[in-house]
Amino acid sequence: MIHLTEAAALQVKEMMQQTAEDERNLRVLVQGGGCSGLSYGMGFDSQKEQDLSFEQHGVNVIVEEKDYPVVKGLEIDYKQSMLGGGFTIKNPNAIATCGCGTSFRTATNAGTPGGC
Repeated sequence: MIHLTEAAALQVKEMMQQTAEDERNLRVLVQGGGCSGLSYGMGFDSQKEQDLSFEQHGVNVIVEEKDYPVVKGLEIDYKQSMLGGGFTIKNPNAIATCGCGTSFRTATNAGTPGGC
């Protein structure tokens, strides 16, 4: 399962108001790149046949089945500070991350390292 905190869900719901009805799903994806080999991505999308879905605090979170082993147990939070706000990601599968905070690798998937 992918976990979305209540704070993250509130922010996602607010952002979702600007999207088309059929794209009101939060897609979590993994792509090659970054210093450590894999990078996260998030956006709004329609659900596809190959997607797994998880409902968290009223938000439907979707991920491609092939990406799920890398993000299983992922926690997405939203933090607000005086300098602004942003999403944070904690991945229990990550064995290495880089300073940019969006690049990682797992014991079973090293990805394709590149620049951050």
